[in-house]
Amino acid sequence: MRGLTDLAAPLLICCALLAAACRGVDVYDALVAGARKGLAVMGDVLPALLALFPALWLLRASGLPELLGTILGPFFRLLGIPPETSLLMLLRPVSGSAALAAASELIGRFGADSLVGRTAAVMIGSSETTLYVTAVYFTAAGVKNSRWAVPAALCADLACFLSSAWICRLLWG
Repeated sequence: MRGLTDLAAPLLICCALLAAACRGVDVYDALVAGARKGLAVMGDVLPALLALFPALWLLRASGLPELLGTILGPFFRLLGIPPETSLLMLLRPVSGSAALAAASELIGRFGADSLVGRTAAVMIGSSETTLYVTAVYFTAAGVKNSRWAVPAALCADLACFLSSAWICRLLWG
């Protein structure tokens, strides 16, 4: 079985080349055109990324997420969310790597089979880095006015966090 999975990528590329050849497509020109479009998208996205990464680093270095987590902890406890996951919920919409580090720290401290560890794992697996994704994809698509997309996506993240905590409490609470 391992040999078949090792051959999957080369077989897929060969099939794509064969299909292109059968249709009379100049593969090299199509490859160059695709690379040109990819570079154009990268040129559009790069300024947003160059602004987003330092801003994220400054936010994390300021200690604001930890302070907000401490302040909002009692409110999260009222909603049935483990307050230890508050930092994870604050970081996840902004940065996937920072949220993954927070989840890893929670799982390391409380254990993978604890309610906090399981809740953190479900939260990280079922939510999205909303602000990062909207910045990158809206820039790539040329969207100037996101209107209600960001608030709606943040509401979806909140619903995800609530349902993750409630389902984990129901299953393992």
